[in-house]
Amino acid sequence: MENELKSNSASWVFFVKVSFAIAVLAAGAGVVLAPVDIVLKGYMAISALFLISTTITLSKTMRDEHEGQRIVNRISEARTNQLLKEYAE
Repeated sequence: MENELKSNSASWVFFVKVSFAIAVLAAGAGVVLAPVDIVLKGYMAISALFLISTTITLSKTMRDEHEGQRIVNRISEARTNQLLKEYAE
């Protein structure tokens, strides 16, 4: 079993960051250039910011849950191996 966490390549991290920046800029340009009054633009901007915030929170929470499950599974596997080792003796 591998004890090291797998990390992403530098090029993938760069791609993800650039993609995020482009998406935010495109949404911002859409809000600014939309042919509607300022109240509707404000609503769209707040909604876009809230969507970005909740997306980041959701992805972090899902990652934390996944990592927590990995730790629980490792502990369970270690206990099982210990029990098997004790009974094999």
